[in-house]
Amino acid sequence: MRARCSSSGAGSTRASGLYSGTSEYEACTAGPSALFLLRVSAPTTTQLTRIRELFQPTLNFLGYELYDLALTGSGGHTTLRVQIDRPQGVTLDDCERVSKSLSALLDQADPLPTRYDLEVSSPGAERPLRNLDEYRRFIGRRANVRYRLGESEQVAEGRLIAVVSEEMIELQLGEGKHKKIAAIPLADILSARLAVDLSRH
Repeated sequence: MRARCSSSGAGSTRASGLYSGTSEYEACTAGPSALFLLRVSAPTTTQLTRIRELFQPTLNFLGYELYDLALTGSGGHTTLRVQIDRPQGVTLDDCERVSKSLSALLDQADPLPTRYDLEVSSPGAERPLRNLDEYRRFIGRRANVRYRLGESEQVAEGRLIAVVSEEMIELQLGEGKHKKIAAIPLADILSARLAVDLSRH
């Protein structure tokens, strides 16, 4: 479930909107992305770099990591997608707070000249695992890993239990007497993400 607010404009745009109540907050706390929309222009590398530099000091001050930043769309409809993160997780209130702060920065700096959507969200329950720090952070969580095995590809899903010598991760597959450990070299991993752990619900 996602919570959403939106408004439209051209160039410098003020934010206003509606959000949903407690059920969306609970869903966001449990994992799925919370979402806020505002009405931003044609994506370029220069624009994205400028926006990242614009946002970073404020997000650092507020205590959030800029997890991802992207400009999508074309023509008259472009979306600036901002994903935020922090160690204790991201709630709907966090997305609301950051959305208001970033929209004020965009109003002032006006880096995108035409109509736009600003979308602020958490990485979500099935977020990608992109580097060693993220593997370490999520030890104990369930993960889905696609990796090379010889000439073929395999997919393993299990509990992430270790990062070994910065060269390998270990997944626990199964439980009880069916439990086994899969050791996967980092160099062979094609993609990895967190997986929803039904045992936690």
